[in-house]
Amino acid sequence: MKTAPVLIGLSALSFALVFVDLPAGTRGSMAAVSLASGVAALVMMACAALLGARWKVVESAFGGLDRVYETHKWLGVWALVFASVHLAFKAGMPGWETAAIIELPAPVTRLVRQLSYIALMLIVLLALNRKIPYRTWRWWHKLSGPLFLIVVLHWLSFKSPVALLSPAGVWLTIAAALGAAGAFYKLLLYPFVSNRAEYQVTGVVSGPSAVRLVLSPLGHGIEYRAGQFAFVSFSAPGLHEPHPFTIASAGTRDEPVQFVIRALGDYTQRLVREVSIGMTAEVHAPFGRFMRPAQATAEVWIAGGVGISPFLAWLDDPAARGLERITLFNFQTPGRAFPAAEELAPLAQQRGVDYVPILAGVETPAFQEKFAARVAEAGPSHLQVCFCGPAGLLEEVRKIMAAHGVPNANLSHELFDFR
Repeated sequence: MKTAPVLIGLSALSFALVFVDLPAGTRGSMAAVSLASGVAALVMMACAALLGARWKVVESAFGGLDRVYETHKWLGVWALVFASVHLAFKAGMPGWETAAIIELPAPVTRLVRQLSYIALMLIVLLALNRKIPYRTWRWWHKLSGPLFLIVVLHWLSFKSPVALLSPAGVWLTIAAALGAAGAFYKLLLYPFVSNRAEYQVTGVVSGPSAVRLVLSPLGHGIEYRAGQFAFVSFSAPGLHEPHPFTIASAGTRDEPVQFVIRALGDYTQRLVREVSIGMTAEVHAPFGRFMRPAQATAEVWIAGGVGISPFLAWLDDPAARGLERITLFNFQTPGRAFPAAEELAPLAQQRGVDYVPILAGVETPAFQEKFAARVAEAGPSHLQVCFCGPAGLLEEVRKIMAAHGVPNANLSHELFDFR
């Protein structure tokens, strides 16, 4: 599932079902558009709450939790857009038979209406504001579930021509129930029923603004596959909030797991500065579907910054086959490369991978010439490109692929940013 079809499908179905409930002569009015926009906003909020629950069936449908969170973000944005239209125009007109599903005093109904819009606006602004410290952002974002219930109460107390058992009413009931279930699960049940294990930090290797951690399980660990990621919560003060990190190793559930973490935000800066051997951590995993192509004539792996992590796991995987057909391009900022090329080159050579460190952009001859050579050897349609790194570098890689005739369908990549 992709973000755009989900957004279009939810909005189109919401509008269509509302228009079915309205008198034919009023379906083109701004009142009808306002009412349908309100329904679409609630449905999108419900879907966002459902996606936020991290249910495996939802992750599988989207092809990875990174894709789930991308859709989750845009659902919130477009819910705010539709809610703004609903607020700006009156969702009623003469001739409509209207009634509230739950009767509330008029002042309470008006208050709930205003609070529902404020609640949605707060949810979206908090989700998109990168200047809020991660710890504060996460706890505020936890309120999205209770705030969603205010929006549901607005629907139930608002006088509208949408009856509870009408097509649009049934649609809203299903959406609200699923959204409330997702919010309830994530807020109250997830910490107790999710797949998690206790680990202890047994190795710390520091680099320039980065750190490589080795965590050993205290008891049974988590079963995962190379290339997946975990949410890690450390026991130290200020580091309790779970944060997503790509697993940089491969192995069995009872073996140590490794993470390469760069100081990019307030949370990771503190973690890189304060993490030490002996700290305990709770690991929730596995998530993500970033896997090697099952069958490929040739592969190119492209890493940017800390995006090297999944490729470290792939190199570390003893079950990996066909590595001699792979070229690994590692884009790093001069002076910030971590792990250093001196460490990665021998590891890649041991597994038969052609390792190419790049300390500049895609215009570097070492990248241009080597990439062109791999295309010529395999053929544009047979070269598989695996990418993990910043969005800007991803767009440059897409351009290079297009210039050499490599189909975009041959590109698999991890979405790099959760917030």
